[in-house]
Amino acid sequence: MTAQLYARDVGAGTPLVLLHAFPLSSAMWLGQREGLADRFRVITPDLRGFGGSVLGADEPSVDAMADDVARLFRRLGVPRAVVCGLSMGGYVAMALCRRHPELVLGVVLCATRASADGDAVRETRLRQAERLEREGGVGVLVDEVLPHLVGPTTLRQRALIYGRVRGLVQATPAPAAAWAQRAMAARPDSFDTLRELKVPALVMVGSEDVLATEDEAREMADALPNAELLVIQRAGHLCPVEQPDLFNQAVAEFATAVARLAN
Repeated sequence: MTAQLYARDVGAGTPLVLLHAFPLSSAMWLGQREGLADRFRVITPDLRGFGGSVLGADEPSVDAMADDVARLFRRLGVPRAVVCGLSMGGYVAMALCRRHPELVLGVVLCATRASADGDAVRETRLRQAERLEREGGVGVLVDEVLPHLVGPTTLRQRALIYGRVRGLVQATPAPAAAWAQRAMAARPDSFDTLRELKVPALVMVGSEDVLATEDEAREMADALPNAELLVIQRAGHLCPVEQPDLFNQAVAEFATAVARLAN
């Protein structure tokens, strides 16, 4: 059974498809829907099993998630879009570039990695997936994932943002989180995909991100034929949530330039 994704679709103009992080939902993009919909058509899907989207019965796979997004493009009548993926959403964006390159006008890869998981990270994902399935709740994500999602500046100065992120993690359905962890654990290295990319790219990372480092972001930007690297100061892994104005400005400038090139 394929999963038909629930998506919010607001604004008009160049389509901008924003793919959310793990273990959140499209609710994380509130600041982008509010800040970018006056200039772009902002489409924010819930990836399968998260938010308003059903999980379906497919084997866990980032490719399946990318195919879901491709079907959403067709359902919404979107021929091409600037695709922005954050963390897990970045893995899906890279799979979309590999499997459906004709849909991608430009790509923003934020707080994500092109390399496959090393053994230790893969084992952690699979252990968490087993706990999620066994316990039926997301305590393991609150204990082990949530502490790394925002940077120390946010923890010190933006208590409301941290509280919102915590609420989004707590709302995650355990079966979706387990499925996604297994999908991410099995994902391939994407550096070949980046080297062959024919469209402009923007690589972004928070200066305080401990999950996807600045060095990893630089490696991705170096592999891409046509890319810029932007480090967002005083932000951790969720820079669109922690520094929405800086993130929105960068994405708006990139998407505007990409649309001008395409016309």
